[in-house]
Amino acid sequence: MRASRTNVFFLICLFMAGALSAGCGVKTAGVVKDDITLTGQTQELEKAGAMYRGPEYNVAILEFDNKTPARTIGVGEAATDILRTLVKQTGLEPIVLTRGEIGQQERLMELEQTGALKKGVKDTAGGFDPVDFRITGSVTSYHEIEESMDTLVTQRKKHIARVQVDYALVDVATGKSLLAESGMGEYSKTTGGVFGLGGKSTADPGLRDGALRDALSKAMTKMAEKLSEMPFQGRVLHVDGPEITIRAGTRSRIASGTVFSVYRPGEELVDPDTGRVIGKREKLVGEVTLESHQGDRISIGSATSGSGFKAGDVIRVKATSKN
Repeated sequence: MRASRTNVFFLICLFMAGALSAGCGVKTAGVVKDDITLTGQTQELEKAGAMYRGPEYNVAILEFDNKTPARTIGVGEAATDILRTLVKQTGLEPIVLTRGEIGQQERLMELEQTGALKKGVKDTAGGFDPVDFRITGSVTSYHEIEESMDTLVTQRKKHIARVQVDYALVDVATGKSLLAESGMGEYSKTTGGVFGLGGKSTADPGLRDGALRDALSKAMTKMAEKLSEMPFQGRVLHVDGPEITIRAGTRSRIASGTVFSVYRPGEELVDPDTGRVIGKREKLVGEVTLESHQGDRISIGSATSGSGFKAGDVIRVKATSKN
């Protein structure tokens, strides 16, 4: 009888030891490196990216502002880094700039367009990549909450991070805002253990990054969809007499023989009532007909009307008149 009781006691001890070792672990509801969030928005972004068939636009990402009430450390920098990755995954080319850098580039372009800066003195593209679209944004709120889920012998805690991000997508050539919205993101992590053993949680930047990735994935999905809806837009890269090299290529899916209207962006147009920039003046320079593609990003065209084409001029498929 005593041996039987000893065996039972031994089995109970083994069972409890297994329970203790299993209960002291940390469990997560999502893994940041695998980009899994509570809303499943990453999968939506992958679908939107897979459907995007436009040109590989250059997208300037201005460093995100940190406008959280508590000025959460590193949240602006983290948002900028995460968005750069998402832009690349979508099939666009990200360029991270400070507001000072992009302001300097725009000023040089303005001087060249007015004739104040002579050609050959300073190339406006020198040191810069041409930018088609610009993303600006700020993180306006961030907080973490903790929920306890205790049983008789175990203690589990669910840590949830929530973030709000404001963002805008601007067409650099026209100065028009294509999107200006606000979005939320959420991410959670669960820790657990037996009372008094394990289950402790320390500061985890993965919570912050997971919530930011969720919010920015939603934003990037909308921006990719918006860009996919837009008519093709490219830039003049080089001019050699009547031969015009443009940024388009096979990825643009533009057929040979397509006629482009070529515009030169001018000064900004400001609404006198609000003081906000609502667009830019554009001067029609002429027309270019697509001759052939030279790779997935570059095409060759010939000038069919107009003169004075310059690198940096904007090209759009010529609108056809409707009867």
